[in-house]
Amino acid sequence: MDKIDVLKQYFGHTSFRSGQNEIIDNILSGRDVLGIMPTGAGKSVCYQVPAMLLDGITIVISPLISLMKDQVGALVQSGVPAAFINSSLTYPQYLEVFRRAERGAYRIIYVAPERLVTEEFISFAERNKIAMVTVDEAHCVSQWGQDFRPSYLKITEFIARLSYRPIVSAFTATATDEVKADIEKILGLKNPFAITTGFDRENLYFEVRRPTKKLDALIEILNENKDKCCIVYCSTRRNVEGVCDELNERGFSAARYHAGLSDEERRINQDDFLYDRKSIMVATNAFGMGIDKSNVSLVVHFNMPKNIESYYQEAGRAGRDGEPAACILLYSGQDYNTNKFLIENSGEENEQLDPRLKAELRRRDLDRLNLMTFYSTTNDCLRGYILKYFGEKPPVFCGHCSNCLMGFENADITTEAQKIISCVCRVYNKSGRYIGKALTADILHGSKSDKVTRMGYDTLTTYGIMSDTPMHRIRTIMDFLVEKNYLAVSLGEYPVLTVTPLGAAAVRDRQKIEMKLPKEKKANPRKDKKYTVSVDMDTDAALLDLLKELRKKIAAEENVPAYIIFTDASLRDMCKKLPANRSEFLEVSGVGRKKCELYGEAFLKAIKDYSEKARGKKPWSEAEDERLRNDYKNGLSVMSMSREHGRTPDEIRIRLKALSIV
Repeated sequence: MDKIDVLKQYFGHTSFRSGQNEIIDNILSGRDVLGIMPTGAGKSVCYQVPAMLLDGITIVISPLISLMKDQVGALVQSGVPAAFINSSLTYPQYLEVFRRAERGAYRIIYVAPERLVTEEFISFAERNKIAMVTVDEAHCVSQWGQDFRPSYLKITEFIARLSYRPIVSAFTATATDEVKADIEKILGLKNPFAITTGFDRENLYFEVRRPTKKLDALIEILNENKDKCCIVYCSTRRNVEGVCDELNERGFSAARYHAGLSDEERRINQDDFLYDRKSIMVATNAFGMGIDKSNVSLVVHFNMPKNIESYYQEAGRAGRDGEPAACILLYSGQDYNTNKFLIENSGEENEQLDPRLKAELRRRDLDRLNLMTFYSTTNDCLRGYILKYFGEKPPVFCGHCSNCLMGFENADITTEAQKIISCVCRVYNKSGRYIGKALTADILHGSKSDKVTRMGYDTLTTYGIMSDTPMHRIRTIMDFLVEKNYLAVSLGEYPVLTVTPLGAAAVRDRQKIEMKLPKEKKANPRKDKKYTVSVDMDTDAALLDLLKELRKKIAAEENVPAYIIFTDASLRDMCKKLPANRSEFLEVSGVGRKKCELYGEAFLKAIKDYSEKARGKKPWSEAEDERLRNDYKNGLSVMSMSREHGRTPDEIRIRLKALSIV
């Protein structure tokens, strides 16, 4: 058996995605590997396929119990012998995994990092050959990563205590160059084959909205995408509670998840979401790396996250099956203050760090928060901003984000920029202090608030100088000046605006400053056309619904999430290929030998019954067949042919197949 045989037999695919082939070849040659691959790019295949071919057991280090259970469950369904070891097991169960492993029952064992250095596990690893140690979510090993976990440092201790050295492979979805270097150094990777497959997720649509009332905006988005599986991320437990309660009161089916809930409630709520009993999960980032649900088609961030890495990883929970999905961020200026507070009151995991290192980590976290704020306020291509952050060459226009679709034009903001920068300078000259963005905007707009008058800011020459400019435009230009380094946000106790040397020179030399602003001819293009998650229109919706119901029934009987049986992408492929026997069923994407044996008969019967009903309609004439051949030759889609011939898409496919056209 070779790697292609393994891929087809166990995972139901006939070819590898970008980067997978090279990674697997290097692992099989005995070389260490570092793979940076975005969520949904197929990282797990890179170590699961070689695990079936290497001589020995592959140990996979995973940070979350839920992630282990999910992946092991999917592997077992596919016929891969796998198990996990973590705190959810009783001691007798823990020992039973060892006993079975020593009898050759498993090729892959998922392990929590803190379990690695127990005497039982070290002893087990010495008695049984560990062919490879795979570190999933490898950014957790780096103090500079967005999700540092001290328990991950036990991985190197485990490897060092072995009398032999297994292959070491490390994978993560998001990592800057600094974090990549840290992973390689800390894990002691030896001359690793390192690859970054590209961070772009073409099936994801990105959007930032700046609503006055976030809850109303969220309700609007959910109504636009009814019946879609959605995750709503909130920055605080309080927001999770409030948003979840409001959604349920409004008739949505929502569950909640955050660290303040009991273990039992978190488990129940997570299962409700994974098993499709609830279509919406409202959660903090505690609901993170354990999510391997393939049919999430919408991720809404109710609050801005702390950094681009976290945002892209969380947004990447959408569209894991390759189907179209949307990632929408609801931004407000308060999000910055909330995140700044969370950073400055960071968790206990940093309390043991050296004070200087702790201060440096905090400074870097605040820097990354600023870059996240720039993403939330930029008028440039959102996809391009993310790709540039991760060191890739961004597109000027991606055509699939809110900024690109809205329509912008270059506007000369030289006068407005000079007024704003001058105001920051005059405030400092008068009071010897800098102030925040909100108060600066109030001064420029001519606010008569107590804070403005009490400090005497209403006597400044810049007071009211932009009274005829809408407040939102003042803030937009101010954010742009910060993003382009004409102004800076200090990292002191309160975020305040300061003038940079570049900003001072711009005012002194009257430099021309331009920025992209929304075209005025449409007040709000979203009012004319809302973005909704769409699917392949050539898919027969009735047959797809039938197969989903069958999948749901089987999943309930086996007590597993529906996507573990087959993903939505596999069901859509069944609708397109209309397999009539086991051999053809094996050609469906995601159908391996084990799943064909388990579920082939049931799905083939459902497709056959549906197809026979379609065949029972009016017979095809020779003239209609000829028209059909010409339509296909001219490139008409199935849906177009369906409309032309007055038949269902399924009837069209069946006839095309009968005529040996496809």
